[in-house]
Amino acid sequence: MPIPSQVISVLEKLKAAGFEAYPVGGCARDFLLGREPKDWDIATNAKPEEIQKVFPKSFYENKFGTVTVLADEMKIQITTYRVDEKYSDKRHPDSVKFTANLKEDLARRDFTINAMALDIFSHPEQISARHPEQVSVCHPERSEGSRDSSLIAQNDRYKIIDPFGGQDDLKNKIIRAVGNPKQRFSEDALRLMRAVRFATQLNFLINKETLEAIKEMNKEISFISGERVRDEFVKIIMSDRAAEGIELLRETGILSIILPEVMEGYGVGQNKHHIYTVYEHNLRALRYSAENKLSLVVRLASLLHDVGKPRSKRGDGPDSTFYSHDVIGAKMTEKIMRRLKFPNEEIAKVSLLVRYHLFYYNVDEVTPSSVRRLIKNVGLENMDDLINVRIADRIGSGVPKAEPYKLRHFRYMVDKVSKDPISVKMLKIDGNDVMSILGIQPGPKVGIILNALFSEVLDDPKHNEREYLEKRALELDKMSVSEIAEMIKKGEERIQLLESEERRKFKV
Repeated sequence: MPIPSQVISVLEKLKAAGFEAYPVGGCARDFLLGREPKDWDIATNAKPEEIQKVFPKSFYENKFGTVTVLADEMKIQITTYRVDEKYSDKRHPDSVKFTANLKEDLARRDFTINAMALDIFSHPEQISARHPEQVSVCHPERSEGSRDSSLIAQNDRYKIIDPFGGQDDLKNKIIRAVGNPKQRFSEDALRLMRAVRFATQLNFLINKETLEAIKEMNKEISFISGERVRDEFVKIIMSDRAAEGIELLRETGILSIILPEVMEGYGVGQNKHHIYTVYEHNLRALRYSAENKLSLVVRLASLLHDVGKPRSKRGDGPDSTFYSHDVIGAKMTEKIMRRLKFPNEEIAKVSLLVRYHLFYYNVDEVTPSSVRRLIKNVGLENMDDLINVRIADRIGSGVPKAEPYKLRHFRYMVDKVSKDPISVKMLKIDGNDVMSILGIQPGPKVGIILNALFSEVLDDPKHNEREYLEKRALELDKMSVSEIAEMIKKGEERIQLLESEERRKFKV
């Protein structure tokens, strides 16, 4: 895998100025795994002000020794070797101390696979001569200065500087904390979730000592802001092994702290229409969404679609019920996502998908009117996501076929009615027309009449003609606002009756 020319150029300039410079951390790990690094971080013995002299086109706005260099529109972060001081907030060091030693810099990092550096220019013998202590591959079971040259990858382009056995752990697919895991996690509690995230993304196992430390210290994650927890959670959810990641969060005890609502479903049995517990069902729905590389909102809705079941459960055994769990779950979903500081747009969309995931689609009874009403509530732009959540729900229940004929027919119905009026704005008359026709001033009656007209058009789009709507507006004007509202309500109840009966068949 080629290293970007911008990175090569930055390294060359630092070396030409007399400084050491190495790609480190995640970019070195991904490079060795044959994965394209998302970002390139460089460690150097140059101080921030010295880095800026080499790169005038840069900025330095932090206390951690990191200078961001702009190289042909690519941002490369260059950080001075440092030793971190006390972590009072369990996230960031109170202060940092610069050092001239690369090994000391690597020692402060979280996991061994992230504590390696690449010397991409030197031949092996040149590196050994310049940095003998840094080339050593040290392991807990070996003496501090021991070497194992077979573990040091060599070619004419780069050499791995690996003081803590990161290459071994990459080879054996192990997540291991650098040094004492409890110390690493006490410094930065977000590392608790990062361990789970790396294990999930890379399909690695967490080393026993590191795993036990996570379980013992899991409550420390509560010190981390919702935004940072959300970012790690999203990376887990968006991995191919999302369900395994959630299960690892449960096994470590972290899930109970960041998503206690999901844990409410653990061990909660369902009824005769389900073979899995609520938690298992939700996890299986998420797995389907991840395996099919669906969007973040669909994955979140798949995990949370039945989060309201434990709170709505009545009775036990094969005839237990979960009436209104969709409504309860939507409210819980909104609360969860607000706590984790998700963007408002994502909160609204995921909550909407959870609220309407039980849409009715019996071929013999579903009508164009009911489909239009669902589109009105959900939005045409969200219908594909809603159908995908329903498919994930089905697969999570253990059914063999993701999209049966009934659901394919429903998709056809959505496409068929998609050009019909699905909002008041699509009526052939508006509020100004109503006031002109009836000779009334702005007020509640204008809006309620428009909603009544829209309800009729949802039932039959042919009624969306100006002449008909003007005639109906005059007829509705003879009724009071409360009478019109009652008429609309009865119409909605009629439409929802079939759907409610179908839900009761399945105790939902």
